[in-house]
Amino acid sequence: MQNEAGRPLYRAAQVRELDKRTIAAGIEGFALMQRAAMAAYRGLRQRWPAVRHLSVLCGAGNNAGDGYVIAALAALDGLEVQLYSLRDPGSLEGDAGRGVEMARQAGVGISPWQPQAALDGELIVDALLGTGLAGEVREPFASAIDAINASARPVLSVDIPSGLSADTGAAMGSAVRAHLTITFIADKLGLQTGAGPACCGEVQFESLGVASLDHHDIEPAAWRLGAETALPPRAQDSHKGDFGHVLVIGGAPGFGGAALLASQTAARLGAGKVSLATAPEHVTASLARCPEVMVHGVHSANDLGRLLSAATVLVVGPGLGVGAWGQAMLRVALDVGKPLVVDADALTLLVSLWPSLRREDWLLTPHPGEAARLLASSGAEIQADRPAAARALVDRYGGAVVLKGSGSLIADGKGLVVCPFGNPGMASGGMGDALSGMLGALIAQGLTLSTAARLGVVLHARAADQAAAAGGERGLLAGDLASYARRLINGRTDDAHDTSG
Repeated sequence: MQNEAGRPLYRAAQVRELDKRTIAAGIEGFALMQRAAMAAYRGLRQRWPAVRHLSVLCGAGNNAGDGYVIAALAALDGLEVQLYSLRDPGSLEGDAGRGVEMARQAGVGISPWQPQAALDGELIVDALLGTGLAGEVREPFASAIDAINASARPVLSVDIPSGLSADTGAAMGSAVRAHLTITFIADKLGLQTGAGPACCGEVQFESLGVASLDHHDIEPAAWRLGAETALPPRAQDSHKGDFGHVLVIGGAPGFGGAALLASQTAARLGAGKVSLATAPEHVTASLARCPEVMVHGVHSANDLGRLLSAATVLVVGPGLGVGAWGQAMLRVALDVGKPLVVDADALTLLVSLWPSLRREDWLLTPHPGEAARLLASSGAEIQADRPAAARALVDRYGGAVVLKGSGSLIADGKGLVVCPFGNPGMASGGMGDALSGMLGALIAQGLTLSTAARLGVVLHARAADQAAAAGGERGLLAGDLASYARRLINGRTDDAHDTSG
């Protein structure tokens, strides 16, 4: 399978169980805390070697204990440390209490947090709230998080940015926006999707010697996709019939651009043939933009017959519109019995015209607003728990689903994976149309829906990263992605800046 999922991702309760088992197996809890703190301090020094003054903010529990030990390590290393406590350090027990004592023995002064307290350090260490957060952030933590975010100083978050849900990637009211997050024992799903990427900055994973996959009864909640994008080389005697025929159906009168973009991207990603069924007034523009696409002006669904029979896969939705023309096109596409990539207006029409339809041969690609319509929910509710929404879409509609957004999620009957690539420059019109064309091309070339979804989302995101690296995020257009994606699918990274890490 192309682009096998890489790193396992877990929920907070699963990580706590792994921690518990590790201690039960003979590693003392405080020794594990020291490992975590040393890993965090090592990462801090590697990222910011010139820093000489830290501000460390500690809450309660073991996350705070990590912070106290980090403060001790910094003081012993000759750094100046300003430490604020948001819970009485004398009330901390067990390993966290030992962390407090270690900080005191290292000469670190501990001051209670006050809302107007000054953060004097060149760097802030966030050890306020760990993975156990279950509700909205309350005072005094909310004001401390606001102060961190307002400081304009680099921030290291210990295990997870305070205020971020480890399970869903939602910000629980207030959340720290870190530059580096060093997470321990097992990577958490919430760091990788929703608000997670924006809050975490760079994520550095430290296992602390815990092999999570050795615990076979703890099944990962999801998997983090790797950077692999290349398909195998083609046989020397290949011909276009070996690589499928994509039919893009879209471009209602006055909405031709999206369908043209999807068609051209499908051609660039290696489909043997690409046809476009669009409103007649868009034919000239399509021929001028990409003559390799076989464009057909269709007045009504009756004009689709021959095109449907020749196609391997249908991409339906870009610029389709929700009027009579689009409704008729989608109705015929659903009846033909061929694999479908369903995007944009086609998703809206599904909700209004076929609300109970379920099938296993389609790939749905909603953004959060479209997902909300599909699940009779709201965009805010989708973003509050993106993993649950992705699973609910598969349960409801079948097939495979790409829930787009920061940390795009791909769900199917086998589970959930997350894409760690992409950048804010992708917040521009047409990006979803380019993705649907890529997905159609991959399915045409013989990939299963699930494999095409995984590979296509990574190709799309990494192509955008390379395009942004070459020219910047602002002004990045969907049409810029095709040439970079073509190089990636052919295993080429020369002459194109590779930001995959």
